[in-house]
Amino acid sequence: MSLKQVYITITGRVQGVGFRYFAQYKAEELDIRGWVQNTPDGNLEIEALGEAEHINTFVDWMKIGPARAIIQNFAVSDISPVRNFTQFIIR
Repeated sequence: MSLKQVYITITGRVQGVGFRYFAQYKAEELDIRGWVQNTPDGNLEIEALGEAEHINTFVDWMKIGPARAIIQNFAVSDISPVRNFTQFIIR
């Protein structure tokens, strides 16, 4: 089991469309821990930790987003060292 942690930023119409709840649902489905939050400038940030395969699947889902989202920019980067989260929360 190889753990992977990523930091994701998403811009576009990502607030007010249920994106944080979408991310939390997918994270729980894939046994991913971390957090998601809106930023004051209208974007979305996610920090996610889990098995590498699950993280890759999660990233693919975040690139799609919920039905009403319009993603303009999507950036993902690996985080090291890995921090230990116990659950996935909406901040």
